[in-house]
Amino acid sequence: MSILRHDWTLAEVQALYALPFNDLIFQAQTIHRENFDPNQIQVSSLLSIKTGSCSEDCGYCPQSARYDTGLKSESLMPIDEVLQIAQRAKDQGASRFCMGAAWRKPKDKDIERVVEMVQGVKALGMETCATLGMLTDTQTQALKDGGLDYYNHNLDTSEEYYSEVITTRTYQDRLDTLARVRDAGINVCCGGIVGMGESDADRAKLLIELVNLPKHPESVPINMLVQVEGTPLMGTEQLDPLIFIRTIAVARILMPESRVRLSAGRSNMSDEMQALCFLAGANSIFYGDKLLTTDNPMTNHDISLFNRLGLHSGGSSYAQ
Repeated sequence: MSILRHDWTLAEVQALYALPFNDLIFQAQTIHRENFDPNQIQVSSLLSIKTGSCSEDCGYCPQSARYDTGLKSESLMPIDEVLQIAQRAKDQGASRFCMGAAWRKPKDKDIERVVEMVQGVKALGMETCATLGMLTDTQTQALKDGGLDYYNHNLDTSEEYYSEVITTRTYQDRLDTLARVRDAGINVCCGGIVGMGESDADRAKLLIELVNLPKHPESVPINMLVQVEGTPLMGTEQLDPLIFIRTIAVARILMPESRVRLSAGRSNMSDEMQALCFLAGANSIFYGDKLLTTDNPMTNHDISLFNRLGLHSGGSSYAQ
């Protein structure tokens, strides 16, 4: 098994990024095979349980109330409707159901309703995940007591570049929420977004922030920016797909036992690009035609791609 490190330096991570592509992929795939079944992909489904009207100013997000993106705001969904969608996701092969709400920070009464959703989804035999914004200690404990398995709270980018994307909450706010989640005993789902105009060094620093946390996140979603008309990041220069694949590979090397999720942006990726991401160590995706509010490949297309690549879905963590 690989040694888990929490002391990576910028020079070391940049050296990985700079490796010849074949050497980088070989190293990432080797580490991947030491820790996982190389042909197994964990499948999650993501539902927006409360959409739009968010007070944050995240430059990539169509759910911000500050931007005119044509998105229709929707209040918190009824529990029975959430459970119907979760059952459908399970029937289509998803093992984890993730619930996202566009809040800066939820109210306690909101948490009570989310806990009911968590309990209902767990009763279906699925893992549960939520992304609800910043949490208090009391709210975090309520989610833990309710049986929540994972909490998603992305760092998005490096601390240095963060203020170019978001000004309504600080980097430390995000780190504080992650610490609360970890202290409560909830698994951490934390990654970032690339292609927002950040530098090579920013991508390396994001991964360093993740790997040098006290414990590696159990799930690491790597998102490619989905450009939405009306958001400040619309028109950003497109990222070289090979840089994205390199980011997947470096994440796999740095965090050998984490699920590295090929997340937002797949609708703009070719099958060949996705195949290279799986080769580089990505072993988790989101099923379904929507990722919160942006397009995602249809489930039947994902199944077809899995069949062509000889991949299968599953939830067990390690190869041995």
